[in-house]
Amino acid sequence: MSSADLVIVGTGHGGAQAAIALRQNGFSGSILMLSRDPEPPYERPPLSKEYLAGDKPFERMLIRPEPFWAGKDIALRLACAVTKVDPAAKELTVVGGETIAYGSLVWAAGGDPRRLSCPGADLGGIHAVRDKADVDRMKAELEAGARQVVVIGGGYIGLEAAAVLTKLGCEVTLLEAQERVLSRVAGEDLSRFYENEHRGHGVDVRLGAEVDVIEGDGDRVTAVKLTSGATLECDMLVVGIGIVPAVGPLIAAGAAGANGVEVDPYCRTSLPDIYAIGDCAAHASPYAGGAVVRLESVQNATDMASCAAKAICGDPQPYAALPWFWSNQYDLRLQTAGLSLGHDATVLRGDPASRSFSVIYLKEGRVIALDCVNRTKDYAQGRQLVEDRAVIAPEVLLDTETELKAML
Repeated sequence: MSSADLVIVGTGHGGAQAAIALRQNGFSGSILMLSRDPEPPYERPPLSKEYLAGDKPFERMLIRPEPFWAGKDIALRLACAVTKVDPAAKELTVVGGETIAYGSLVWAAGGDPRRLSCPGADLGGIHAVRDKADVDRMKAELEAGARQVVVIGGGYIGLEAAAVLTKLGCEVTLLEAQERVLSRVAGEDLSRFYENEHRGHGVDVRLGAEVDVIEGDGDRVTAVKLTSGATLECDMLVVGIGIVPAVGPLIAAGAAGANGVEVDPYCRTSLPDIYAIGDCAAHASPYAGGAVVRLESVQNATDMASCAAKAICGDPQPYAALPWFWSNQYDLRLQTAGLSLGHDATVLRGDPASRSFSVIYLKEGRVIALDCVNRTKDYAQGRQLVEDRAVIAPEVLLDTETELKAML
């Protein structure tokens, strides 16, 4: 049986930052990182953007150069999936049956792409955008001549993929089951803006579109049939309908959780000496009114990693970081601060027609979030408004001649 003082499951932003932060905070024990991915720790956001477009080589996506990990005495075991956690014995079992003992465990396994459940969902030519291998398969098919693409899902991944595929010369149809894109994360002003932008770039955006069956010729996708009866021919299908948190072994071991595994303010699960961070960790957020939420962002993963590392090293500090997100589509940069969940009013600051504006979300008169499109100054200054839960009259927020920092 092999062992380590601390085992990290997952080598994405959360897992990598946890290892780095542990060393920065003086952890001197042995650290072992396990990952299902065969590649060393790398950034995920460029997958649906610069990497798919061919603008960023994989080497530039590495979180640290490969020699870094050995230099910090951090061991990597790649293409190694955990199948079981025994919290009483403090042991992990990996594929193949090997057992690994741990002193403390940080679970940063992220999630698996949510799959279609309709007939034909297992045909070739259907792709997720979750890891390098996913996008490499897409790039290979594009190089082989795939040009007619259907994207299912109007969230950030689907929209980013649609933008890149359009720039690469593909004929793209985007399907969203809801009546607007980004319906789970943004207000209607932002949704309608991005729908118009994508249509302006040639994307056929279809709302309220539900998939009935995926049709194929042999073992490969050829068309998507909708419940409306419409049939869309395609030679590639991209599915971006969210993730399923990869927490099965923890839940099976008795950890509390439903949509992810629940953690306390110090990223501790209900199991002894087991922490969880990143996409798979559900926590009570002060920016969601204390509701338990699961956030999928680089910011959340890295800040939770630092929180867990401090707790492990004997300096516990509760996690209370401001959530922030970003998305690049065409020449548009969206920057978001805060969570707009439960907002009861919005202020549209600027003119969407100018392609530079902000949507400010209010709840009971307080600023709770901002979506800033090509408006970095609003984003940088507005973060403090969200942190302060500032009460500002909507007519004041509307005034683009007054900087947000002047409203503090």
